[in-house]
Amino acid sequence: MLKNHLKIAWRNIAKYKANSLINILGLAAGLTCVILVALYIQEELKYDQFFDDAQSVYRVNIDSKMGDNSFYAGYTPPPAGKTLVENFPEIISYTRIYRPGTDVLEYQNGTEKKFFNETDIYAVDANFLEVLTYPLAKGNPKTCLLEKNSVVITPAIAKKYFGDADPMGKTLIYGTDKTPLRVTGVLADMNNVPASVTFDMLTPIKNYADVTYFDWSWVWLNVATYVKVSKTAAQNPNLVTNLEAKFPEMLRVQAAPAFDRIGQPLDEFLKKGNKWDLKLQPLLDVHLHSGEIISSITDQGDIKNLYIFGIIAVFIIVLACVNFMNLATAQSVKRSKEIGIRKVLGSKRSQLIRQFLSEAVLYTFIATLVAVFLAALLLPFFNELAGKNIPIAAVFSLNMLILIVALSVITALLAGVYPAFYLTSFSPVKVLKGGSSKILKSRFIRNELVVFQFVIAIALIICTLVVYQQIQFTSNHDLGYDRENVLILNNAGKLGVSEETFRQELAAMPQIKSATISSDMLTKSSFGDFYVPQNSNPEESVAKDIALNSYLVDDHFIETLGLKLTEGRAFDPEFNDSLSVILNETAAKQIGWKNALGQYIEYPGGEYQKFKVIGVLEDYNIESLHSSIAPFALFSQTSKSYETGISYITLKLAAGNPEQTISSIRQKWQDYLPDVPFEYSFLDEALNSAYASDQKTAGLFGVFTSLSIFVACLGLFGLVAFSAQQRSKEIGIRKILGSSVTNIVKLLSAEFVKAVVIALLIASPIAWYFMHNWLQDFAYRINISWWVFIVAGLATLFIALLTVSFQAIKAALANPVKSLKTE
Repeated sequence: MLKNHLKIAWRNIAKYKANSLINILGLAAGLTCVILVALYIQEELKYDQFFDDAQSVYRVNIDSKMGDNSFYAGYTPPPAGKTLVENFPEIISYTRIYRPGTDVLEYQNGTEKKFFNETDIYAVDANFLEVLTYPLAKGNPKTCLLEKNSVVITPAIAKKYFGDADPMGKTLIYGTDKTPLRVTGVLADMNNVPASVTFDMLTPIKNYADVTYFDWSWVWLNVATYVKVSKTAAQNPNLVTNLEAKFPEMLRVQAAPAFDRIGQPLDEFLKKGNKWDLKLQPLLDVHLHSGEIISSITDQGDIKNLYIFGIIAVFIIVLACVNFMNLATAQSVKRSKEIGIRKVLGSKRSQLIRQFLSEAVLYTFIATLVAVFLAALLLPFFNELAGKNIPIAAVFSLNMLILIVALSVITALLAGVYPAFYLTSFSPVKVLKGGSSKILKSRFIRNELVVFQFVIAIALIICTLVVYQQIQFTSNHDLGYDRENVLILNNAGKLGVSEETFRQELAAMPQIKSATISSDMLTKSSFGDFYVPQNSNPEESVAKDIALNSYLVDDHFIETLGLKLTEGRAFDPEFNDSLSVILNETAAKQIGWKNALGQYIEYPGGEYQKFKVIGVLEDYNIESLHSSIAPFALFSQTSKSYETGISYITLKLAAGNPEQTISSIRQKWQDYLPDVPFEYSFLDEALNSAYASDQKTAGLFGVFTSLSIFVACLGLFGLVAFSAQQRSKEIGIRKILGSSVTNIVKLLSAEFVKAVVIALLIASPIAWYFMHNWLQDFAYRINISWWVFIVAGLATLFIALLTVSFQAIKAALANPVKSLKTE
């Protein structure tokens, strides 16, 4: 019986070729979209799943508030892990990660010498590979980081320095101090294994004096801490919640001496409404549930994107199924007599339902084969767009094959059930006599389904326009400084005592307008600490303390970046500015001084230095527009109030040929530091990279929107063709009676134009709601303009009219005599 159903189904597919092609293309487009999105979601959900006992590992985060400023970060003070293990038996071990920054690594092999700047060198505790169980191709995870001068490397680094030779036991030279590091382990190849923490090298954290020095501190937040809990705690989330509830009391005891040491008694700090809490976040949540958590160590995505793309994929496959239903019901006039005759000859309704479901299954099977081929073909493009490295083999993995089969069955049922039950419900007597009440009713259903399709298409167009608008806004928004032709030289700290001389030589070059040295740089990082504002006027109410991000800069920083002072002056060599500070407007406002100039802030973290406010900067963004402007300060590099261990030289270039200028700078660099690779970046490019995730989202939105429009127009094309065929006699009579081609095109297009207008009215509020919520992730954002909805509606109407007009004009130009002779 099944064989017979499939034979008849194949004959019907071959008989109605145009209709069959539209159905197969529509279903294939929808299935391809779902397969690609499923691969993307699968890849995102795989993060950190490969670790042993991943369910038992948690990242320790800090939840802090100081005055008007609050932050949630994936960092902790150095003693946090050790203290948690000592105080809570449920926490059985901990490990820490410290990112020291870019440094030079060398390898000498006879006369051959290789050296590179390495950015992703992480310092970790000796048990790191026992808590986070990255697999090793060579070496012992329990012992490979015990030696002070050991290093564990990735296969890519092994290839980079040693070629095909065995790297084990070989020595790399690290940093300015020329520290020898012996290779004691090589990680297994993890190119297709997603992890939230990725690195090129691991070295012992005990090598870094700043970490060991701050082992007492509960306010120096520069390490990431991971803890492992007992299996009992891992299996009972309530135990972990109860643990977190005990942390504040533990901190009151453990952190109090550290707060006293910096002149900020913890009890007083908390009484002011401030907060300093530790939180536990499951390792498996780190990648997708860290939207509000600050971290430069982990790869953090957003679960909302998975929901959005998943919903879009479902909508597109539903669009394809709607096409199938629409075209099937549109053909009811042709198929009704076939059904009537078969019923008269004794066919049961259940047999006919199975027949139509068989057709849907066959359509879907063919479409699935096409979709799998297209998914494999488009995967490299999709990887580039989404920033992933999904192998083609993933399309044919067991999980995906099961999903594809299940998806095919669901699609066949979704597409085939309504037509099967609808078409087999005709009364054979009425059909054979020419009755058409149900057929007329199907026309209303089709119109509703067309509206549904265009609601989705228009909503996606609106969303795409808003996303692109926001990206344009972030790219062109005035950030408060000059970002054009600004070149940043990394690793400038390697120049040592020659750094200022080098800067002066660069500044003297005719192609360079100005040059400056700073401890940190826009888009890179900043130093954060507590400061205590001094109150010189008892009648004023000023903040008791404030958290400030800051840079140490020279006298040329403000000039080079084109920053604007609202009052006061910049650092000047004619003054001794070692105890001076320049605040931004936000900092001055939050402190509460009526006049900030001449006031003082005290830094309890050093030697209780007091810094005099000599200027107030107009607010500018040191981060992306996702974040609001925070209190910020510039200190003179002569203050030496803190050390960051890094330094940048920033250059303002004259307009013209930057390649020639960079070549000249490179030559000077090599004269000073022949063994340190020359690295640079343009500030505007670095800023654009801060929105890479948003640009990926925009790109994916664009692709999905195009697919939805393609699928909707496929269905529209089929419906118009069928409508023109059904009304061929009417069109012929109208032409004989004098109707123009334009009038006939209007006649065939009218109902579809109405459908687009209705769809626009429905889609607009839906799209506005979702885009309004998406924009809340940006501290600085656009207002959704009314014209976006008009443009989306007109674009959809234009595309729909193009689709309709092709068939309508074809029908209008047909010979009326021929159509009137055709029965």
